[in-house]
Amino acid sequence: MNRPSKHANQIRVIAGQWRGRRLRFPDLPQLRPTADRVRETLFNWLAPVLPGARCLDLFAGSGALGIEALSRGATEAVFIEHHLAAAAGLRGNLDRLQADNARVHTAEALAWLRQPATPFEIVLLDPPFGQKLLEPVCAALEQGGWLAPVAWIYLETESEWRPFALPANWTPYREKIAGAVAYRLIRRETLSLASMSTLAENLNK
Repeated sequence: MNRPSKHANQIRVIAGQWRGRRLRFPDLPQLRPTADRVRETLFNWLAPVLPGARCLDLFAGSGALGIEALSRGATEAVFIEHHLAAAAGLRGNLDRLQADNARVHTAEALAWLRQPATPFEIVLLDPPFGQKLLEPVCAALEQGGWLAPVAWIYLETESEWRPFALPANWTPYREKIAGAVAYRLIRRETLSLASMSTLAENLNK
């Protein structure tokens, strides 16, 4: 008989002030926390820019990504999660950690992005697979003013996912595949006037 793991429905904070803490999350089929080894790689990539950054965890789920960011020195994290039970579990875990620099909003991602924006330096995107959410969300982030002049966007997808055209000022920085998951880090930079002029000329040809 297969016995459930004693760590089922738990996330482990990998590094930082809460290193080694285990946090339970609700047993919901749609919750798929980013694997430890993927998080470790991602936050090694982000290490130079994470301290002091404002982070947006847009499909928060268990909160694994945003909590890791806070543990490693992010100045603030905003978590967006549409499922009531998942959002409640996340609030409970943040209370246990006494994370007073975190906010949880129970909302659907695209609807939340329609409000007036405050820019973030880091955006973490791990949406439900197979729902084609990344392309409209990335467009809303860019067009809605949600990104700092230099920002980093994390994309986690199924490994067979076909990339879409990123905004012109988004540049792939790192990417890897781990089993059924592909993950990418994108650098976003505000276009200079000269670059915008060149882009407009190319589009008009």
